[in-house]
Amino acid sequence: MEFWLIAVLISALVAALLGRSLLRGQDGEVDAAAYDVQVYRDQLSEVDRDVARGVLGEAEAERTRTEISRRLLAADAAAKSVAAKGARTGVETWGGLTLTAILVTAGGLGLYSYLGKPQMGDMPLENRLQEARDLASTRLSQAAFEAQMPVATSPDPDPSLLNLVEQLRDVVKERPDDLRGFQLLARNEASLGNYTRAYAAQNRIIELKGDAVETNDYLTLADYYMIAAQGYISPEAEDALSEAIRREPQNGFARYYTGLLMMQTGRPDLTFRFWRVLLEEGPENAPWIAPIRSNIDDLAWIAGVRYDPPAPRGPSAEDIAAAESLSATDRAAMIEGMVASLSDRLASEGGSAQEWAQLINALGVLGRTGDAKDIWTEAQDLFKETPEGLAMINQAAANAGLTEE
Repeated sequence: MEFWLIAVLISALVAALLGRSLLRGQDGEVDAAAYDVQVYRDQLSEVDRDVARGVLGEAEAERTRTEISRRLLAADAAAKSVAAKGARTGVETWGGLTLTAILVTAGGLGLYSYLGKPQMGDMPLENRLQEARDLASTRLSQAAFEAQMPVATSPDPDPSLLNLVEQLRDVVKERPDDLRGFQLLARNEASLGNYTRAYAAQNRIIELKGDAVETNDYLTLADYYMIAAQGYISPEAEDALSEAIRREPQNGFARYYTGLLMMQTGRPDLTFRFWRVLLEEGPENAPWIAPIRSNIDDLAWIAGVRYDPPAPRGPSAEDIAAAESLSATDRAAMIEGMVASLSDRLASEGGSAQEWAQLINALGVLGRTGDAKDIWTEAQDLFKETPEGLAMINQAAANAGLTEE
């Protein structure tokens, strides 16, 4: 009710201010006409004083009085006309403004009733923050969320892979402390699409590793949780992500997924903060950049921030033109230089799975299949516990023709 009352009062106040502005101009016209009348009356009095002082003769004074009187009558008539017109215009102005205020108020309220949600109560910032906290603290566990999911149908698995997984299950039952056995089991359960079994095995891997556990172990666990729940980030997945960030605060995957968690729990403004930094840091070929770019404008709007995302980083038009103008020999040398630079950086600093896949592809294009196979072997070992990264690398190997040999 307070909202409606305030809206009506604001509309009335705006109409009053407009009316005052219009009427002020009319008052100025009335004052000017009255001033002219007073001036001519003063001039008549001045003529009489001039006659009394002997400055002006009677005959000349009479002619002057006649001319001033004529002007006085005209000014008086004009003043009365302006006053009458002002009165009529004032009534019309106030009437028009009143009608306009009624129409604007009624139209605005009607439109809001149709498009808005009049029945919804106020949502102060603190209330919205508390709602987000409640959502985060009361959301479903991994098991509860999976229980409500529809039963998924999957194609028949490869019999040889299924047989291998069944053997691995038997092995880890007999040898519950066999780390290598659980690593193979988790990876192959994931290959079959049995992500619930995969994250159970991955949890056991983390237990067995003890102090030797790595950041990627927790990221793989979070991955399995999320894939099993079709992208939902459960409290269990959140715990895995939190541990990954605690161990490696700058890990891109962990920060991306944490931003996604904030979006799912009613804090898209925090998602914007996480993803903005990731986008500006790059690299452009990092796997999280594309989904961030597709959402960052909407997130900025929700967060109330004016934001122009950086342009995609890549070769400039001048670089492309320069490469096209090279001879085949020079172009090959240029590519060799880029491959060498990428290879040196990955060897010294490491990189994303996409960068390793890019190197394998480039070596394949150059016909250096032996080098490509060596890089593939190294990358498989690096990303053996990251299913998405491993799949990307294996696809690059297939593109380079390595899997056919």
